[in-house]
Amino acid sequence: QEDDRGRRIMATVVRSFAIQGIDGYPADIEVKMLEGQPTISIIGLGDQAVKEAAERIQAAIDESGYVFPKKRVIISLAPSDKKKRGSHFDLAMAIGVLCQNGDIGAKNLSDYGFIGELSLDGRLRACRGILPMIIAGQKKGIKKIIVPEANLKEAGLVHGVDILGFHDLTGVIRCLEGRITGTESQIDEAENNLEESGRILDFKDVKGQDELIEAVVLAAAGGHNMLMIGEPGCGKTMMAQRIPTILPEMTEEECLEVTKIYSISGALSNGHALMKYRPFRAPHHNVSLNALIGGGANAMPGEVSLAHNGVLFLDELAEFSRRTLDALRQPIEDKKVSISRVNGTHTFPSNFMFITAMNPCPCGYYPGAKCKCTDYEIIKYRGKISGPIMDRIDIQKEVHPVDFFAIADQKAGVSSEELRTKVERAREIQQERYAQESGINCNAQMTTELIQKYCILEADSLKILRETSEKYGYSARVIHKLLRLARTSADLDGEEKIRRKDIEKVLTCRDLDKSNSKMVVVR
Repeated sequence: QEDDRGRRIMATVVRSFAIQGIDGYPADIEVKMLEGQPTISIIGLGDQAVKEAAERIQAAIDESGYVFPKKRVIISLAPSDKKKRGSHFDLAMAIGVLCQNGDIGAKNLSDYGFIGELSLDGRLRACRGILPMIIAGQKKGIKKIIVPEANLKEAGLVHGVDILGFHDLTGVIRCLEGRITGTESQIDEAENNLEESGRILDFKDVKGQDELIEAVVLAAAGGHNMLMIGEPGCGKTMMAQRIPTILPEMTEEECLEVTKIYSISGALSNGHALMKYRPFRAPHHNVSLNALIGGGANAMPGEVSLAHNGVLFLDELAEFSRRTLDALRQPIEDKKVSISRVNGTHTFPSNFMFITAMNPCPCGYYPGAKCKCTDYEIIKYRGKISGPIMDRIDIQKEVHPVDFFAIADQKAGVSSEELRTKVERAREIQQERYAQESGINCNAQMTTELIQKYCILEADSLKILRETSEKYGYSARVIHKLLRLARTSADLDGEEKIRRKDIEKVLTCRDLDKSNSKMVVVR
């Protein structure tokens, strides 16, 4: 409603969005002007960036050819009981002020959603978290969403919503008044469907590590966690970096989920809007707890969430602080991480393959002649990794150095494409098997009940497993790990029952257990 001078009597409501965790939700920007001393008040549990918006929108409105009203301006971000952060509310606030003051006659304002940070000269800056906010707008039934031009690619990933991009506030005003149209999102399918050649790393570059590659394929096929132990320079990192290239392609749902996390973190590449490849994260051993798990004042995703649907690689595992490693227990087990703050709890997904590497001793050369470490030093070094973390690692594989001159003339190894075909075939078997099981997608996630149901051993397989268990004193938990691995080994060959060769194969995947039991004798 308007008075006889064309001024708004009721509050103006402009639609925008906020973020909680990795999901967006609608937020209404309510603007009301009152008689009184010229001030601007922003309420609704906004952070410092929201509070500083007052100066930004005043300067942007002046630069756009309008005069900021000399009245008491109240801006409320609803719902008011939820903490809101970010500078992307600027555009909605500015449009609300202009509409409330009667400066612009916006047509069908309720059909629009607004996202964008304003610079002092009225330009629209790119914002993080665009994708989850656009998805929230789609679910809410908003027909058109206005974003900065720099965010068009990312916003255009969501279908069913008209995305309009603008360079500045003036363009948005003209669009609302029906004088111009914005730049519509046009996603280049050729760019989003990146060619396979875009992957530079390939397993065909790996030579002389055939046994280790078999273990890596086993881990990838069943989603098993893996530890590689070997002296410096033997190829542990080289192997880990190539694991994402043999994992199954991400589904559209997985791509969007990963892209949402990277969007919120501000880690999306400028060249591509959609994350098509499985992420690979390799934080340094001096990484802080908040950087690894997530947290901080604004509860941002950490490395475990940035590795979601991909690989988290921790090199020099024994160099990480024990407190940091123990914090990994929840994300590895629950496939998600919860961060509690005064204003609420944020949950981020963290379903990743946990790949680690470490030296066998402090100097790195045990059990060779170059090693000068004592048994006590080696035991202390390996003891830095707690039992609960080791219990969550299915495969422990020793990596032996290769003779450069011996492999120089060898032909290229098996390519990542060939290995990925085997992995995908095994994963398809598992998905069909667990189609009726809630939350189970691969063998590594099998419960005790499912192990008894699906891990059926041949008679001689059971015998060799029992003999090895008695020799090394395996606990029931370790035996369950071996059965999960054996189930994956059988799946790789398309076999229904677990054979003797499957048990023999997985028993070679517990090298650290054997090394620890023989250490004193060898020394």
